[in-house]
Amino acid sequence: MSIQSITHVEYHCADADAMAAGFCADYGFTSIPPEPGHLATAESQGARTLLLRQGGIRFLLRSATDPAHPVARYVDRHGEGVAALALGCTDPQAALERAERHGARVLDRAGGLVAGFGDTSLRFVAEQPAADHDEPAGRLLDALDHAAICVPAGELAPAVRFCEAALGMHRIFGEYIEVGEQAMDSSVVQSVSGEVTFTLIEPDTSRRPGQIDTFLADHEGAGVQHLAFRTGDIATAVRTVRDRGVEFLTTPGTYYDALAERLGGTAIPVDILRELDILVDQDHGGQLFQLFARSTHPRRTFFLELIERQGAGTFGTANIKALYEAVERQRAAASV
Repeated sequence: MSIQSITHVEYHCADADAMAAGFCADYGFTSIPPEPGHLATAESQGARTLLLRQGGIRFLLRSATDPAHPVARYVDRHGEGVAALALGCTDPQAALERAERHGARVLDRAGGLVAGFGDTSLRFVAEQPAADHDEPAGRLLDALDHAAICVPAGELAPAVRFCEAALGMHRIFGEYIEVGEQAMDSSVVQSVSGEVTFTLIEPDTSRRPGQIDTFLADHEGAGVQHLAFRTGDIATAVRTVRDRGVEFLTTPGTYYDALAERLGGTAIPVDILRELDILVDQDHGGQLFQLFARSTHPRRTFFLELIERQGAGTFGTANIKALYEAVERQRAAASV
């Protein structure tokens, strides 16, 4: 039943055409016909469905044309967001049966759909070979690196156990983060293939409420806070999409002043990192570079990340704290 990849992300929105136009213009995605494994979803009645692709990333955008459609109900409750993650499996039926044995609630047996995290579902599908579609020259993005998922306080440990028992994933990392009077706890789980990674986050409600509490309140429950797109050249990707109008969270200059002492040399020169606000950290395998786009979501409950890995396989602890602080600055600025 081995889970191999995230074959596509099912994103529910108010206007699929407008959302697709933005992804194509800003990030360089291309609209393509639905592929095998997408057709059952794409042909459902009462919704407009578009499939976007770049590298190994596939985005299935859906908006309701019937106000009674489940997509409309999702958007009304949560705002636009990730409604399902499709997991490519060597044996989807066996994967569904294993998940059900370990407590997963089946939502659509024929569609391989089970409840995941709040109203973000998991869909077991056959692993898809890479389709041969022409892409524009100068592709920016290669793959979906990870999904960050917020869960209510007290649900982190059960969520990790669910991923381990029902999905066959394993925990590779954990970190408790404190920023001022706020705090959160996180665990990272990953498939045996290494191609499916979830960062699971819960707030520490014994501390002052912060951004994770805000997400859970505004999203009305657990869900995907952000998706990370992997790139082979983050500096070029950031410059390109920034020139197209995408805004990113800023990083204090003191972060870069301390890099030499903290890490020694960096694979990307520090002056470029500082210019583009890119964060860097390292593990035993190498370095990783990442940057977070400013949320344009009306509820501020979803944003995107760009990440480049140069040997690093895990997540820099300093960067998790830096993300928390950067998002907190954005949240504070928005409330003024």
